[in-house]
Amino acid sequence: MTPPTSSDPTHDLQTRRLADASVELHLLSEGGSRPPPDAYRLAFADPEFLLRRETRGIRFQLELLKPDLAMTELGIENTIVVFGSARFREPAEAEALWQAAQASGDPAALRRAEALRRNAHYYDAARRFAQLVATYNQSCPKENQLYIVTGGGPGIMEAANRGAHDLGAPSVGLNILLPHEQEPNPYISPQLRFKFHYFALRKMHFMMRAKALVAFPGGFGTLDELFEVLTLVQTRKSRPVPVFLYGSNYWKRLINFDAMVDEGVISPEDLTLFSYVDSPEDAWNGIRAFYDLPEACPVDPGV
Repeated sequence: MTPPTSSDPTHDLQTRRLADASVELHLLSEGGSRPPPDAYRLAFADPEFLLRRETRGIRFQLELLKPDLAMTELGIENTIVVFGSARFREPAEAEALWQAAQASGDPAALRRAEALRRNAHYYDAARRFAQLVATYNQSCPKENQLYIVTGGGPGIMEAANRGAHDLGAPSVGLNILLPHEQEPNPYISPQLRFKFHYFALRKMHFMMRAKALVAFPGGFGTLDELFEVLTLVQTRKSRPVPVFLYGSNYWKRLINFDAMVDEGVISPEDLTLFSYVDSPEDAWNGIRAFYDLPEACPVDPGV
């Protein structure tokens, strides 16, 4: 292993580990230029001031408040959160990528394309699940409707937003600003498309209105979000919500929860905090059973 050089900031004790919020301003400004400091500018109209390290607490408050007010004003109170890999693709796209990889003769590209092709059915499943939720909403008064919420990106997130969009139902996207390009998928309702700088505030919004969670196969981000929810429920910092791990084969290969019980790091009853499902219908029926929801909302004869 090559020892770090003095010019390598990764190994510098003084290097900041959190991204500077001024990156956001840089990305949003015309031509990537930042406005010059101006002492006479009103404090709340001064982006240079609001993006200082010392005003981070104010930014926390703003990221909490902006989406909360918007969703409250639109009557969004009950949500179903869908997590999953941003890398999965719909079957037709996955098939095209596989054929291109075959033609290229690149073994690494072919391995990636084969994984995409193998997992493309999860895209269709997430889309179908959101369609089931949206269908239920069509017969419900607004206060009883359940809205799909995703991280707003591609892959499984896109599929779930797309399923709601297929039936004209609103859905929420909580996107995150990342160093690499991260655009919101086109199926999020425009008035419910939010962007975050802080992962912590984004995860808070996932849980603030959540009545259920469906976690499709995914990577570090999916695991982070899943275990955030499980920890909140386990420690009773959040009321119990039904949590479904979609794709039992994937999740049982990935995480040996029984081994955690055997080693005493979780309790046997902690295994009841989640359930495995392998079809969109099973996930939706599990949510209905948890809340004793009818197949369709009863119609008010006075309407």
